[in-house]
Amino acid sequence: MSSTVCIIGAGPAGLAVARALTERGIDYVHLERHRAAGGAWDIDNPGGPMYESAHFISSRTVSGFSGYPMPNDYPDYPGHAQILQYLRSFADAYGLTERIRFDTEVAGIALDGAEWRVTTTKGEESLHQCVIVCTGSQWHPNIPEVPGAFDGEVRHSQSFRSASEFAGKRVLIVGGGNSACDIACDAARTADVASISMRRGYWFIPKHVFGVPSDIVGGKGSFLPKRLESAVLQPLLRLLVGDPTRLGLQKPDHKLFETHPVLNSQLMHYLQHGDITARPGIQHAAGRTVYFTDGASDQFDLILMATGYRHRVPVAQEYFGDEQHPDLYLNFASRQYAGLFGVGFIETNSGAYQLFDQQAHLIAAHLSDGARGGEAARSFQHRIHTDHPDMSNGLRFDSSPRHRGYVDADAYAKYLRSLSRELGWPLQSPPFSVADADSRAAVRA
Repeated sequence: MSSTVCIIGAGPAGLAVARALTERGIDYVHLERHRAAGGAWDIDNPGGPMYESAHFISSRTVSGFSGYPMPNDYPDYPGHAQILQYLRSFADAYGLTERIRFDTEVAGIALDGAEWRVTTTKGEESLHQCVIVCTGSQWHPNIPEVPGAFDGEVRHSQSFRSASEFAGKRVLIVGGGNSACDIACDAARTADVASISMRRGYWFIPKHVFGVPSDIVGGKGSFLPKRLESAVLQPLLRLLVGDPTRLGLQKPDHKLFETHPVLNSQLMHYLQHGDITARPGIQHAAGRTVYFTDGASDQFDLILMATGYRHRVPVAQEYFGDEQHPDLYLNFASRQYAGLFGVGFIETNSGAYQLFDQQAHLIAAHLSDGARGGEAARSFQHRIHTDHPDMSNGLRFDSSPRHRGYVDADAYAKYLRSLSRELGWPLQSPPFSVADADSRAAVRA
């Protein structure tokens, strides 16, 4: 079997890539290890990160793929089942589903002369001019050790699915991200004792401001330099959220946007009502007792590590390098290996789907233009090796592993728009048309 491109993974990134290639008429084969499209958003996929209370962090109005917005009857922040339904309807609408080879897991890829050899776990092999890895960034948990000797249960949130798992238990959630806060709220409703341990203070953004999704309100200020926007918003957040130290949380030791902010309205509610206790970092554990860095201690049956994931790419780690943040041009193009791309590995302070979509369109345009020997493709290939744009927007990002390679969404989008104009490559698809879909189906038939 041979084709121009091999897409690995049929989650949101893989589907965005498949749509972009389809619109450019580029031949591809699409491999997915699970039984259906959806990736991490399918709660039934083994080893996935999804849990019953999970909702989109960005609002639906700024989160859909270009040309195919989320349905108007979706809530401001859709739940995981609605996101999965949206992804599968997107795949069906553009004729992508029928082209995916499900239950086909890739064992690895390897350079074979000027081509890429893709090998599946079934022993099948195929050669391609280009491989686009879209395996996702939430499959390989980051699990820190608990100092000392804790004789209760310790597990990562990857294995968590339902709040019912906390019934009758004293639960400590470790982590300061959005998932950690979501899961702590689940524990508040069902556990005998619920605490959340954060090593540092964070900025908390309510999901709605003045009755409107906060990313829409915040988007109105994105024309400002980021440091000025931060200076304007910090006092507003203090007014809206209040003093976090009053609830036992630590004061942020950084400015807004220098780390990933937490978008959550429920945590404050449960802290205010005493259903969750805020704790600082863990010092050590002995038996069922956990001692914290402020000298306090408490007993727990379960420590759940909501401590994030590593961006591992087992199918191609030797080519992607750093498993925390691969060094990819614009976070999607290999600087070292021609024809190797990765979509879905960007860390930023906005919704991801539109960024996946724009990356996919750039890849498709590059491949299409390159096949014709176009000057724009040569220019882009040169940029891959020489261009190192500053995507910080004037922010000094935190030095933690998660923020290595972090980009500001406004700076990233601005750079891509400039690049699109210069190269003449569109970054989005036209509005979805049933007539166009029928036409594509007729051509495939």
